[in-house]
Amino acid sequence: MNQPLAYIHPQAKIAPNVVIEPFTTIHKNVEIDEGTWVGSNVTIMEGARIGKNVKIFPGAVISAVPQDLKFEGEDTTAVIGDNTVIRECVTINRGTKDKFTTQIGKNCLIMAYVHVAHDCVIGNNCIIANASQIAGHVTIDDWVILGGTSAVHQFVRIGSHAMISGGSLVRKDIPPFTKAAREPLSYCGINSIGLRRRGFTNEQINEIQDIYRTIYLKGLNHSQALNRLEVEFKPSKEKDEIVNFIQNSDRGIMKGFTPGKSE
Repeated sequence: MNQPLAYIHPQAKIAPNVVIEPFTTIHKNVEIDEGTWVGSNVTIMEGARIGKNVKIFPGAVISAVPQDLKFEGEDTTAVIGDNTVIRECVTINRGTKDKFTTQIGKNCLIMAYVHVAHDCVIGNNCIIANASQIAGHVTIDDWVILGGTSAVHQFVRIGSHAMISGGSLVRKDIPPFTKAAREPLSYCGINSIGLRRRGFTNEQINEIQDIYRTIYLKGLNHSQALNRLEVEFKPSKEKDEIVNFIQNSDRGIMKGFTPGKSE
């Protein structure tokens, strides 16, 4: 159902049962799949690919050109997965020639005033709380919760099931299954409540906790800790995910918390 007061470019591909409210603008080279609702005063620009049953609230701007001086008008996209909710005044920029896309996964909640910059990849089932600012080339894996008014540095990666406190400055990679808080942002345990809610067993949670005790609480550097993990822990999906994350971290992972010490 398209309101007569909305502008929809004739080349946009809109599924028959999409609802578009008044005063919304949809540019050409846009695709919106069935069941999606687009509120009033939304702007959806070229390159947007919006999935099924998405809800986009008033004031959001989807697929604007990147805020990157190196952008040369290349043909790129911004992809929004099925069942994702995008609240008021969210801005999501499309990609550059780095990845050629910005991606938001399925079943995400992107709260009001969040900015997602070019070439970010956000996984499924993530919650990005109000006014968080995510710089370019950031990767956020599945089931991450990012607290409100947080700022994420470009090229950072946040591992799956991580939980980051509100107001955080995320300068380093955040390993999977962890909680991050304080300033500078530091390890403060594992996200055991979130893991339990998602069906992880007590055995899996205890193993993850023991792994991070080895990494952060034994006085080892990361190379020493990884060597010990290989010797002392049997193979498991969770162990492999943690080890691979740390080994492939370009920016380095967040540090452990030391009372009275700051960087």
